[in-house]
Amino acid sequence: MNLLHSVERWGDAHHPKWLDIIRVVLGLFLVFKGIDFINHMDRLTDLMGRSRFLGSLSLGLLAHYIVFAHLVGAALITAGLLTRLACLVQIPILIGAVFFINSSAGILAPYDVLWLSVIVLLLLVFFLIAGSGPFSVDEQMKK
Repeated sequence: MNLLHSVERWGDAHHPKWLDIIRVVLGLFLVFKGIDFINHMDRLTDLMGRSRFLGSLSLGLLAHYIVFAHLVGAALITAGLLTRLACLVQIPILIGAVFFINSSAGILAPYDVLWLSVIVLLLLVFFLIAGSGPFSVDEQMKK
């Protein structure tokens, strides 16, 4: 637990204010992706069905988890409320997108969705460590 508190203190102390803009943009992007997944649920389940790794899982249940996590988690990330927890919920989804869904298209394909998934995954890991920042609901609740 000491390591967890050390990481949290370091993240809170080394968080420039301009990173809050990136956190909000990341949250809004994930909300957009959640809405896009709702509008194209059949495409999402078809994409997951093509993955050999996900063959034995209930794709409908997994698709609903992805949509719920994107919408609720992204709203929390955007507001800066429970940011670390929201990022932790999003990370397994993006790991699955990077390694099991998007990687079959080829990592060097130009304008591939894989690069976007990798960037979002790296941002989620960063905000898992750094936290929500000075312009957030978490910070307002501390005061």
